[in-house]
Amino acid sequence: MIIELGHFALILSLAVAIVQGTVPLIGAHKRWYGWMAVAEPAATIQFLLVAASFGALTYAFVTSDFSLQLVVANSHTDKPMIYKISGVWGNHEGSMLLWVLILALFGAMAAWFGGNLPPTLRARVLGVQSLIAVAFLLFIILTSNPFTRLEVPPFNGQDLNPLLQDPGLAFHPPFLYLGYVGLSICFSFAVAALIEGRVDAAWGRWVRPWTLLSWICLSIGIGLGSWWAYYELGWGGFWFWDPVENASFMPWLIAAALLHSAIVVEKRESLKSWTILLAIMAFGFSLIGTFIVRSGVITSVHAFANDPERGVFILGILAVFMGGALTLYAARAGALTAKGVFGVVSRESLLVMNNILLAVAALVVFVGTIWPLVAEVTLGRKLSVGPPFFNMAFTPFMVVLALLLPIGAMLPWKRAKMGRVFLQLSGAFVLSLSLAALVWAMQTGRSALGPVGLFLGAWLVSGAVVDLASRTGRGDITARLRRVMRLPRADWGKAIAHAGLGITIFGIAGLMAWEQEDIRVMNIGDTAIVDDLTIRMDDVEQVRGPNYFSTMGVFTILRDGQELYTLRPEKRVYPVAGMPTTEADIHNGFWRDVYLVIGDAQESGGFAVRTYLKPFANWIWAGSIIMALGGVFSLSDRRYRVAAGARKTAKASGAVPAE
Repeated sequence: MIIELGHFALILSLAVAIVQGTVPLIGAHKRWYGWMAVAEPAATIQFLLVAASFGALTYAFVTSDFSLQLVVANSHTDKPMIYKISGVWGNHEGSMLLWVLILALFGAMAAWFGGNLPPTLRARVLGVQSLIAVAFLLFIILTSNPFTRLEVPPFNGQDLNPLLQDPGLAFHPPFLYLGYVGLSICFSFAVAALIEGRVDAAWGRWVRPWTLLSWICLSIGIGLGSWWAYYELGWGGFWFWDPVENASFMPWLIAAALLHSAIVVEKRESLKSWTILLAIMAFGFSLIGTFIVRSGVITSVHAFANDPERGVFILGILAVFMGGALTLYAARAGALTAKGVFGVVSRESLLVMNNILLAVAALVVFVGTIWPLVAEVTLGRKLSVGPPFFNMAFTPFMVVLALLLPIGAMLPWKRAKMGRVFLQLSGAFVLSLSLAALVWAMQTGRSALGPVGLFLGAWLVSGAVVDLASRTGRGDITARLRRVMRLPRADWGKAIAHAGLGITIFGIAGLMAWEQEDIRVMNIGDTAIVDDLTIRMDDVEQVRGPNYFSTMGVFTILRDGQELYTLRPEKRVYPVAGMPTTEADIHNGFWRDVYLVIGDAQESGGFAVRTYLKPFANWIWAGSIIMALGGVFSLSDRRYRVAAGARKTAKASGAVPAE
């Protein structure tokens, strides 16, 4: 009965979405306030109905209801509870239901917290958001129904993909979806503004918190996915430029550009046209990512479906919304004239450069991702675009971006004197260059990657510190500390996020430059020397888990004959899924990780063992956390919350006052 209620709630939510997507838009066009008022309760009802449907599906997984086809294909009675729950979104149908749930959540949040928006703009934002929901609810109901019953239920299920039975994959998709589905509300704001024919400072202030929230969630989701790839897949990497990894990275880059561009709209009423285009393209890349994951055009552990018919449906959604939005953008181009004027040397100019670098970097990733598909369709050739291409084509843009960020953060608006900023940052530059030179001298004979990464990381971190210090004026150290603690949270957030990017850049460069690897066959009692460590294989145990069998190696790590710790890497086999997995064991350290993997038994005896020494690996994810924390600081600034200050700005710009 609960399953049928969940199915009914999903269908009913489609009906509510149709009403929300039409009545408020008509009301906004006719200035009928009663019709516009329908949007807010409809958004709440739609969210509650989709949440009820998602809850019903979750109940089926938790109770192992094998009368449901989706539960049979993705669950098993012996599976731990956390993976029964994560199994809800560990498949195509369930993940699409989560997709729509988050879409409805952002629409409901816009209704709950958008009370100070002009009524017509609010109605249009909620109407456009609901039209997106209509498209994806139709997609689920017509092609991907999660509530399909089986006539003869089996006694047990087929289990979830073992690679997805991991805490990292339990939390990674929800955060990722919160990020790139959240960009839909930015798209709705952009389309609503185009319909009204007005983009002003108030609009820039309203769209920033939504962009920031989506960017924060994307940062966390991408970081969790990178961390999962590092410790779960057993090959020691944190990023492989997989098409599905790229599908989430491209919206992150565009969202970062949108975030900085919206600042210029808010502060100077410039870059209006460019900001609207970024808001459209950010969600467009999210839809492209959805197409890549679910169309069957690529094969990946991340891919959910390989049904071309579903891919065509998503491609149709992409064409309708992107085509419609870009057509409207072209028609309204004349209404998006900039008001603010700024000099060549100014914060606005550096933000424009920031936008160009991020947008071109996203384009490089897009071309590298999509080119093998284009080549196969047009030329009939199978091509592979791997990490070497992305590393060479993408890295230069990030290097230039890192060099410019501290300068742009300190330049005044409208007009600036570069010499004054250079003087303030001279200490940070000398410190960064000195650290890079020191590392270069210490690592004689190696590549420049490590020193360059250290320079960029130190430059960003020290530049952020100088930026904060420059805002405290003059006086004794106590007075300046008091003033720095009273700085707006947005200023702190900017500095923290830029410092986090610096830490991540150095972590990536240090890991790639100074990683050490040892691969050999070892028997019980054998030792291997890797750098200053001795790896001793003490035993191999056969272990039974809740839904798997494991071959577990027991290794002792020594230095100068002294035992430091024990690592237990595993080779697991999941009998129901019929799939083996590699479970690395990692000793995490501040300066480096010791990463151990046990492979298959060899015919000649012994086991294949891989040992990696990975310097600064944890700095990569620490930097991601710090970047997200910077975003949280900015989001908590009362000036940039959705409702804060909006009424005053809206009235000043001539917008219709809120009821």
